[in-house]
Amino acid sequence: MRTVSIFGATGSVGMSTLDLIQREPDAYQVVALTANSDVTGLAEAAKATGAQIAVIGDPARYGALKAALAGSGVEAAAGEEALVDVAGSGADWTMASIVGCAGLRPTMAALKAGGTVALANKESLVSAGGLMMEAARASGATLLPVDSEHNAIFQCLAGGTLEDVARIILTASGGPFRTRSRAEMADITPQQAVAHPNWSMGAKISVDSATMMNKGLEFIEAAYLFPVGLDRIEILVHPQSVIHSMVEYRDRSTLAQLGSPDMRIPIAHALAWPRRIATPCQPLDLARIGRLDFEAPDPERFPALRLARQAAEAGGAVPAILNAANEVAVAAFLSGRVRFLDIAMIVEEVLNRYSAPAPHAIADVLAADAAARVMAGQVMERLTAC
Repeated sequence: MRTVSIFGATGSVGMSTLDLIQREPDAYQVVALTANSDVTGLAEAAKATGAQIAVIGDPARYGALKAALAGSGVEAAAGEEALVDVAGSGADWTMASIVGCAGLRPTMAALKAGGTVALANKESLVSAGGLMMEAARASGATLLPVDSEHNAIFQCLAGGTLEDVARIILTASGGPFRTRSRAEMADITPQQAVAHPNWSMGAKISVDSATMMNKGLEFIEAAYLFPVGLDRIEILVHPQSVIHSMVEYRDRSTLAQLGSPDMRIPIAHALAWPRRIATPCQPLDLARIGRLDFEAPDPERFPALRLARQAAEAGGAVPAILNAANEVAVAAFLSGRVRFLDIAMIVEEVLNRYSAPAPHAIADVLAADAAARVMAGQVMERLTAC
């Protein structure tokens, strides 16, 4: 029986993971579940799975969580330090799916503990990729990608080597505004931006998909996970989201991983790796789909792609600054404080105005992240004052 912890248990990835675990209750023992503020969802999941401990990120909600778990035998805890402590407690398999840079310290703690970490938190790897990969090497931890694109690449590399790779091709749906002009995107609402045409995701990731920053972050993530060189990683728009990514080898054979747009498929691959388990997902019906379309991405209409590539090329603290500014700008858009096209504009101005030394420790990453957030706030104040 494999012991399992799920960080971000009440989010879309966390709930999909719980769905798979509860279908094979004899194969997995839940050690810890965490959530940021959803006390009800966390308590229900902890009781349903017989988790040993439930941790709420918001310390102010500790009392509510403790009351919700009364008599269940599930221990309650709260706060960032509790998250980090639980992450380092040594579960066999940890799902790292806390959204944003908030997941960085728990993910690092899980890697240092030396188990298997299924990574669905791209912001952590973007912000501290070098440090995370070094932590995994030092502890012997196994880092498995859960994003559908990186999981697809991982599967396509089975039996191959990075030395034989000619190109890694990250596919992108293009988001809900793929065919719209810049002028048409000026008045996009948060409700429109979170309505992804193919995937069911949280609000932040959905907005990132709409701006295509999500694909930019995945580009940086791929550079750390599959170090073949930035010039050999490409992005290709594929609206149907059937081919999740491809690997072209130097003999010009190209392998692609296909599947329905259901996150339970890559999660199941990581959960059971190196074996496979059944999922309730719909089988792929190519005859019904009928066609697969592809097009080059447009960095003029979607400048986030250009900004992410520039950040990857610059390295050091720049990806962390990019990510922090984007998190602030997306949150402001979702709350109605800035417009859709302002998101990339805010990120670019922060990148132009702020720099930090290359990080040597997590504290350095967090310091750059915090300063970039302050700068993003200042940029927004000036923008909204105009």
